[in-house]
Amino acid sequence: MNPRITPTTILLACLIGCFAAIGLAQETEKPVKMKDLPPAVQTTVKEVSKGAKLRGLAMETENGKTFYEAELMVNGHSKDVTIDPAGNVVTVEEQVALNSLPPAVKAEIVKQAGKGRIGLVESVTENNALAFYEAHIKAGGKTIEVKVTPEGKLIQ
Repeated sequence: MNPRITPTTILLACLIGCFAAIGLAQETEKPVKMKDLPPAVQTTVKEVSKGAKLRGLAMETENGKTFYEAELMVNGHSKDVTIDPAGNVVTVEEQVALNSLPPAVKAEIVKQAGKGRIGLVESVTENNALAFYEAHIKAGGKTIEVKVTPEGKLIQ
């Protein structure tokens, strides 16, 4: 074995490779202006933002695919709409009150929070159907996301 290539060197090289791969898989997001959006996306943004305040627009790349996000404020709560380049709505994340959730969903979120503090709770719609609820829970100086099915089952 070459004295310069030690098991530690091999481990270090593997770790660097893993971190690089993780970095490439992460999503990137950058703010954009309405004029920078494809025409189909502009049309969709205008439609979904009727009666809402448009807080911001972003272009994000996730796993090599480009999406556009419209951040809205509707009747005092947040609503984020993700749109594909063809102008199709992909996901909608809308803030909801904890007390408005189905009892099984609320119970699971409260159970997962334990002694932590439940912050933002959102309904997540994919392809025009409610996919899950997502709750942000603060505990021990960290914020975690908990996802629960509409039936109240925890999503791992």
